[in-house]
Amino acid sequence: MTLLATISTVAVASYALLSSVHKSAQALYALRTDASLPPYDPIDSGVLPSVDVIVPCFNEDPRTLAACLKSIAGQDYSGRLQVYVVDDGSANVGAVAPVHASYAHDPRVSVILLPSNVGKRKAQIAAIRRSFGDLVLNVDSDTEIASDVVSKLVRKMQDPAVGAAMGQLTASNRNDSWLTGLIDMEYWLACNEERAAQTRFGAVMCCCGPCAMYRRSALMLLLDQYETQFFRGKPSDFGEDRHLTILMLKAGFRTEYVPDAIAATVVPDKLLPYLRQQLRWARSTYRDTLLGLHLLPGLDRYLTLDVLGQNLGPLLLAISSIAAIAQLALTDSVPWWTGLTIVAMTMVRCSVAALRAGELRFLGFALHTPINIFLLLPMKAYALCTLSNSDWLSRKVAKSDVDESKASIEDARTGPSLNPASETPGSIRRASLSRASSQLIAPDGIAAETD
Repeated sequence: MTLLATISTVAVASYALLSSVHKSAQALYALRTDASLPPYDPIDSGVLPSVDVIVPCFNEDPRTLAACLKSIAGQDYSGRLQVYVVDDGSANVGAVAPVHASYAHDPRVSVILLPSNVGKRKAQIAAIRRSFGDLVLNVDSDTEIASDVVSKLVRKMQDPAVGAAMGQLTASNRNDSWLTGLIDMEYWLACNEERAAQTRFGAVMCCCGPCAMYRRSALMLLLDQYETQFFRGKPSDFGEDRHLTILMLKAGFRTEYVPDAIAATVVPDKLLPYLRQQLRWARSTYRDTLLGLHLLPGLDRYLTLDVLGQNLGPLLLAISSIAAIAQLALTDSVPWWTGLTIVAMTMVRCSVAALRAGELRFLGFALHTPINIFLLLPMKAYALCTLSNSDWLSRKVAKSDVDESKASIEDARTGPSLNPASETPGSIRRASLSRASSQLIAPDGIAAETD
């Protein structure tokens, strides 16, 4: 056996062992979480906590933003609900103005126009500092939430030990292409395997940005740390959801996953935007994994296994793949053992997912394996070498001709949401600005701010 064959065989065997132990434990704890979900206790509507929903926007397509706000307006929550739409210096502010205007008579909605782009994190903070609800729900502007999401997340937050909770993510445009369908399955696995197992120990490592609720009292304690994250002396802006989750865990709060609080978000439908998104997420994951390593001894041993599986597993797979490709290119031998092991691991995982989800389409997730080996692993290696780079890579004006046929949240969970134009009379409220800012009121009554 050649050196390359030996390296490939040892690496893939180690990967198979680690992955088998990791995924088996993950599936076991995820199943136990599903089985142990308690029925929801009724909550006295007289003591419901107030909720502020924050929707940061940047160059969002008007129809996508309208769908997002319509789903928020249609919440069945009987407590106080306020919505803060923060336009982060968009270039298409004129295009989304009619969407803002459609809520001009809704007293629950405030629109803040920032004069220049400051980034998603600071846009969120601009609204957090102006709001006063007991709970804060962050919703991405390209996300629709089911009508019971606020109610179900609030029930989880009734436990004062819980600092943050997230819902289950689906791809609203999953039928647009093979890639969006693949990403939708990837989201299902990330939520119903990874997060479902982590929530058993009250330590979801990333409450995902499209739909995550936070306790204000905890949030205010951490807001300065959240706002001023640096990495190697440079401000860090992206990965806000993972960073805030780690801060919550560091502060001693539990972070939870609520599987039946469904949020459908728009995902990339082309490979290059998807890879850019994954590059940004990989950098964030590496940065905050380093930040959260010291938390592991205080958490269950499974969380240490989870971190090892998610970080060491891809490294072993990359080594075995590189050695196998080199063996194939430089010698006359074919790396059958490496190839068969990877295929077997892939099919077992896809079969288990198909069984758990009750959908045969998850067998098609096998396509993710070559994408992972030949595209995502090299991209993750590049991310590790460029951790100081904080470019978003995807910030541009959204196209106005978004496909109107994308699947809606009703396909995933509920019936149609409320029509704000006909059923929520009132007026857009002027946002109260911080002492550090001066106030500028736009002609349509929407609050803007200047530094």
